Amino acid sequence: MICIKNGTLHTAVSKETFIADILIDGGKIVKIGKGLSADGAEVIDATGLQVYPGFVEAHCHIGLDGYGIGYEGHDYNELNDPVTPQVQAIDGINPFDPCMKMAAKAGVTCFATGPGSSNSIGGTFAAIKPVGTRVDNMIVKFPIAMKCAFGENPKRCYQKQGISSRMTNAAKIREALNKAKVYKAKIEAAGDDASKLPAYDQKSEALIPVLNHEIPLKAHAHQANDIFTAIRIAKEFGVGLTLEHVTEGHMIVDELAKENLPLAVGPTFGHASKFELQNKTWETPGILAKAGCHVSIITDAPVTPLHYLPLCAGLAIKAGMDEYDALRAVTINPAEHIGIADRVGSLEEGKDADVVIVDGCPFDVTGVIKHVLINGEEV
Repeated sequence: MICIKNGTLHTAVSKETFIADILIDGGKIVKIGKGLSADGAEVIDATGLQVYPGFVEAHCHIGLDGYGIGYEGHDYNELNDPVTPQVQAIDGINPFDPCMKMAAKAGVTCFATGPGSSNSIGGTFAAIKPVGTRVDNMIVKFPIAMKCAFGENPKRCYQKQGISSRMTNAAKIREALNKAKVYKAKIEAAGDDASKLPAYDQKSEALIPVLNHEIPLKAHAHQANDIFTAIRIAKEFGVGLTLEHVTEGHMIVDELAKENLPLAVGPTFGHASKFELQNKTWETPGILAKAGCHVSIITDAPVTPLHYLPLCAGLAIKAGMDEYDALRAVTINPAEHIGIADRVGSLEEGKDADVVIVDGCPFDVTGVIKHVLINGEEV
């Protein structure tokens, strides 16, 4: 048992801060209140310190991208086929990626990681915590989403292998979903008669959870037109959708507010390195949040190192984002975005004891992290 005493709590579900204790047992927050104590509990004195829920990243690729090495460790894009819904992030994640420990020390206690954006459909993402030596024991939830991509990346990577325009890329995604729809109908029609089952199709099988609303499409889209294509296709097939990157979101804010979809904005920390990033600005998350959109801030690590996620929130605040909205954009909103808000993203009784204790503000470069707990254990 651990008792965090007299910290100023930023719960991420209430705008008001308050001084209280947090009692942790069995890796969970069991009680929040004043004057808490428990026999034999380890005490962390947080007097004068700020206490936050662990930060959550809605979209990155760490554990799959390699660290300081080339092809040998790069596993986040399958480049032999533009349509690979059958591949799974957990089969490529390396728990010994140094980025894991760096993120944990910076207070990033949970993140979604998975395939990159080279493929029209890239495979399934996982939500994991950056502690452990075996990915099976690090998983919070798997699968959480099916990656798909619009815009420059698929057409650049597969220019000589069947995709040279946005139109063809969208057609590839539609084709795969239509095949899966037919395949699913044949399975359902066969019922218990195995002789009537269609020939096994690994790709279509992998897309059935999307068609069944068990996981959403996780759509890489920077430009406004790509964002609308992703929405159009999701509506055509009646499937769930989250939008990733949303670089031009501030240019279509009224439309996105109507759609009411989860938006993961970023990576914004860095140069506009390709054409579709020309309108990148730190103002985007604040503009979207002010309009009532569901906004998460992302690093897209390794594009921006994952341990800079709190700093990204700070830069959004500097550009006009409300501080409470920015806090939610790196805690409860990404937890909701990736479907794990029942466990992480806020300081609430019953949730995982992922806690960050800071001297100062974590979104300011002068803030100093004093303690990080993941599953109730100090890291």
